[in-house]
Amino acid sequence: MTHELIDARITPETHLNILSQAEVEKLLDTSQGGLYNIFRSCSLAVLNCGSTLDDGKELLERYPCFDVQIIQQERGVKLDVNCAPASAFVDGKMIKGINEHLFAVLRDIIYVSNEIDENPKFDLDSSEGITNAVFHILRNASVLQPDPNPNLVVCWGGHSILREEYEYTKEVGHQMGLRHLDVCTGCGPGAMKGPMKGATIAHAKQRIAGGRYIGMSEPGIIAAESPNPIVNNLVILPDIEKRLEAFVRSGHGIVVFPGGAGTAEEILYLLGILLHPDNADMPFPFILTGPKNSEYYFNEIDNFIGLTLGPEAQQRYKIIVGDPERVAQEIKAGIEEVRQFRRATSDAYYFNWLLKIEHVFQKPFEPTHENMLNLALHRDQPNHLLAANLRCAFSGIVAGNVKDEGIRAIDEFGHFELRGEPEIMEAMDVLLTSFVERHRMKLPGKVYEPCYKIIK
Repeated sequence: MTHELIDARITPETHLNILSQAEVEKLLDTSQGGLYNIFRSCSLAVLNCGSTLDDGKELLERYPCFDVQIIQQERGVKLDVNCAPASAFVDGKMIKGINEHLFAVLRDIIYVSNEIDENPKFDLDSSEGITNAVFHILRNASVLQPDPNPNLVVCWGGHSILREEYEYTKEVGHQMGLRHLDVCTGCGPGAMKGPMKGATIAHAKQRIAGGRYIGMSEPGIIAAESPNPIVNNLVILPDIEKRLEAFVRSGHGIVVFPGGAGTAEEILYLLGILLHPDNADMPFPFILTGPKNSEYYFNEIDNFIGLTLGPEAQQRYKIIVGDPERVAQEIKAGIEEVRQFRRATSDAYYFNWLLKIEHVFQKPFEPTHENMLNLALHRDQPNHLLAANLRCAFSGIVAGNVKDEGIRAIDEFGHFELRGEPEIMEAMDVLLTSFVERHRMKLPGKVYEPCYKIIK
């Protein structure tokens, strides 16, 4: 199958960065930590906006001739893109939102490499150092705003969802937008696009100028979840753990829609943090919601959490089915509690410094076959640590499903194997089997081949 391709020279609309010659050379030198390869793959994902592809390996193989070069000029920076997907252009000119996303990728990759990774003031082996790095990345991307009225709702959910579920996410976004709430998602399609789409209409009705539709991604997942065009502030975090921390540090409440393994990973991440004793009294609105026909999904998630983490974890979230207005009312009320708590504790409205996040939730998990097999999936440990290990298991499955390096590892070495306490493994098997049977692992029309094997 052939795909229409375009060559173009692109001038930044926003996010204009004046790069030094050393920075340009580093980006173009594939021998220096693969920085150019990261920039190329992320750029291709941005240009592939609107595609039904959710496979990082397939995307790179579909456009083998794609190339992007940085042109350093006295007046600034331009990009030469060759063999780019034609869908990113209208009458030969790149869509403005995609242009912004492309230069946001350039901004964040350069910033992380120069100002975070190679900066001795950021101790990325310590919890405090990682949180400080996340703060600086978000500040550099203009995500953090000292607004006196916290209003940022993080929305999680699958990129592969039913049409009815997608329409429901739009209605929830609409109800939140009517209540002057902004939206932050993983920036992809499905449950990440719907709330933003609904909120844009509501903000227009309320004559709200400058509504924020923040998208947070990372290099390993961006090809599977190409940024949707509604996102007006895209941030590329260096790995999934910093991406997850960015969500919970900057957001004031979280709404979760139906999804698959990636959504389960996000739920377990947040539960693990909220189960830490230091966070016991911290308000953090956390709602699971979907249309009535998706009630089974939340029952399955709730049962899995009950069997593995117990009633304490189940008490940290609310399940609301088929009622978008109530979801918006509950999250709005919860955010008001957050505002009052942060005011009383002198914590910033725009970044949750007081939230305790242990290093186990911050250290990047490499989903190798050995690491997956050696995960501590048993209850002979504190609840929040079990949640951390369960999160890693689902993270590895996501990698095997959609990430280029994960798919290649499965092709070479076979299934990831997971083993642990029998009751936990049985619960995981039941949940994952349900995801597979209901086509929640891949986009509709794709045949799913499991990348994992449960050893009971």
